[in-house]
Amino acid sequence: MNHATYPSLRGRVVFISGGSSGIGAELVRAFARQGARVAFCGTKADGGRALIEEVTADGHAPPWYAACDVRDVAAYQALLARVAAEVGPVRVLVNNAGRDDRHTMEDVTPEFWDERLALNLKHYFFAIQAVAPGMAAAGGGSVVNMGSVSWMRGRPNLVGYTTAKAGILGLTRTLARELGGRGIRVNALVPGAIVTERQNTLHRDAAADQAFLDQQCLKLRLDPGHVARATLFLAADDSDGMTGQHVLVDAGLAQQSVVS
Repeated sequence: MNHATYPSLRGRVVFISGGSSGIGAELVRAFARQGARVAFCGTKADGGRALIEEVTADGHAPPWYAACDVRDVAAYQALLARVAAEVGPVRVLVNNAGRDDRHTMEDVTPEFWDERLALNLKHYFFAIQAVAPGMAAAGGGSVVNMGSVSWMRGRPNLVGYTTAKAGILGLTRTLARELGGRGIRVNALVPGAIVTERQNTLHRDAAADQAFLDQQCLKLRLDPGHVARATLFLAADDSDGMTGQHVLVDAGLAQQSVVS
């Protein structure tokens, strides 16, 4: 299948949080194929090695990688400063890192609640805060905040996660207004049920597949490539008239909640 090439992304510095696996890893591959200068982070010191080797073997420039706990705001902002110094000013920021561990309402403690918001929402804001001055000075850019359709569907046993993901919409719309005058666009990309290695290991079976297909308008299981291709569009100049938007890539799954 042929997909679009975006000349505006060639040579542009792109930073992706949580890029070592799943959707994040596919984002690294997709931006590398566009000729972007890709930097990403993960949780393990050697977590980017295999992906860097894969991207390089495919004939693309090796991505820049460093390990960081995005919940540590000072360390994370220092890492983003390193990216700017060693790779160049970030022109595309993809806030992707997060984790959807299941939990019941009764099991949530104040500490767990704060940790869920730190992991799934807080670092989005502080990453934008860190890169916005350099992005504006370089001529503007695009921020893509990775959301989740789970909050729109009221998914149970995920309240810490869904609350954080719902907050991403408010963050996106407010900062789109605040940063628009600096030439910075801020959009949210909202995946539906995406087949990843993590989902295969923890949550996927034939019954789960059929349940999603029954609820979706489109009768296919989505993979990280579907998310990556939409992210490329929001990152590229082709979407230069779009900001403050909440773009769903969910095969119509969220529509299930408004039909009987």
